[in-house]
Amino acid sequence: MVPAKDFKRRMVVELDGVPHMIEQIHVQTPSARGAATLYKVRARNLKTRARLERTFKGQDALPEVQFERRPVQFLYRDPDGFHFMDAEDFNQFTLTADDLGDQADYIHDGIADVTALMVNGQVLAVELPDTVALEISEAAPGVRGNSATGRTKPATLSTGLVIQVPEHLEPGTLVRVDTRTGEYLGRVN
Repeated sequence: MVPAKDFKRRMVVELDGVPHMIEQIHVQTPSARGAATLYKVRARNLKTRARLERTFKGQDALPEVQFERRPVQFLYRDPDGFHFMDAEDFNQFTLTADDLGDQADYIHDGIADVTALMVNGQVLAVELPDTVALEISEAAPGVRGNSATGRTKPATLSTGLVIQVPEHLEPGTLVRVDTRTGEYLGRVN
């Protein structure tokens, strides 16, 4: 059992009998005397991909799920889903876009550092790196002289994901994107 005060991002715990991965933790310390510190947790159900938000006190505890992290390689995408290969035993598996949820927008040819979460030999989810490099495929033309301003514009990336980028960036530019928040982080040189 893991107490709430020891929760960490990407930890897998059992909530309502189902494995959930902790995505965010927000700690609130009330100012009143004797008030307990509260831990607001956003977790994702690894079977249904649904998000769940719960609040725990510091002494509340949940069982940690025993799972295995294995490196995998993204092979290709087709109408059936996203195909991966286990880097250790070379077994292949497929996850649908529904299984991946928001992660599908970041998976592209050549993505590295992908990890599969396995429980009892079954793949429940994949973990992506915190940042990926994607190419801008469509964006409105920038206005000359606006490179010093903080204005942004929507840009469609090679995977179909639409994010806000600085106004001076053009199609063909490689950008770094945070896979946790979907935010633009910078250009790739």
